[in-house]
Amino acid sequence: MRPAKHTPRHALAALAFALAAAGARAGDLVVIVSARSAVEAMHAQQVADIFLGQVGRFPDGAEAVALDHRVGSPLRDEFYSKVVAKSPALLKAYWTKMIFTGRGRPPREAGGSAAIRKMVAENPALIGYIDKSALDDSVKTVLVVH
Repeated sequence: MRPAKHTPRHALAALAFALAAAGARAGDLVVIVSARSAVEAMHAQQVADIFLGQVGRFPDGAEAVALDHRVGSPLRDEFYSKVVAKSPALLKAYWTKMIFTGRGRPPREAGGSAAIRKMVAENPALIGYIDKSALDDSVKTVLVVH
């Protein structure tokens, strides 16, 4: 058997396919609150402050409790990379320091977008992030992550 012949055209086609697949994920991550929440929109820094335990309130003053995906989840890694600008290793180091110094605890974890959507819908104090395809009328988007 002869090895497959690769031409620049094949390489370009493969690159175009990979870029298209990556582009399909862009904008698929949304930060949500309960449909019953008074919060309508948030800036990325406000969301980051809540998820890093720096702030415990929404912009309107209501209690804010972050709900996270499990460690190792690709959605979690994308969220922290794009909104908080921290890699998984930096995030682990951050929370290790916060716990050791008694200044905070990491957000509670839940499994998957559907579970997070359900929990957030039931509790106006919760804020989470999910895949855009998991949205329904029980929650509202306060930030679209690109």
